[in-house]
Amino acid sequence: MTVMKKLLIVALGVMVLAGCASSGNKALQKESETSVQTKIKEGVTTKAQVKSNFGSPDSVNYTDGGKEIWKYGFAKLKVNGTSFIPFYGLFHNGTHGTKKELTILFNGDVVEKYNMSESAVETKTGWAD
Repeated sequence: MTVMKKLLIVALGVMVLAGCASSGNKALQKESETSVQTKIKEGVTTKAQVKSNFGSPDSVNYTDGGKEIWKYGFAKLKVNGTSFIPFYGLFHNGTHGTKKELTILFNGDVVEKYNMSESAVETKTGWAD
């Protein structure tokens, strides 16, 4: 294999690796609405059990009545292929992927309600977008 071919393979590998990114709570990465239903039972599951399954929450808030709200999030994004096209990528680039959010309302130490959602996300950051 020539040096030029080796460099081309390395460059393509770097581009592929640079094209994916994930952020947030890694425990949510493989979770779905169905799998979360098996781990959280309203009126039964405690804060300690939630923490054991999902780790520390990304944020903690309180309702006016003093109930605690824990939020978890995870996003996995891929760079759009058009971003790598010379010149064209300046005008039409961005990312696409999925976002997962888990919100839990506690009444004392026990889960009162929760919601797990997954949605598609898309960002456009090109000059023409």
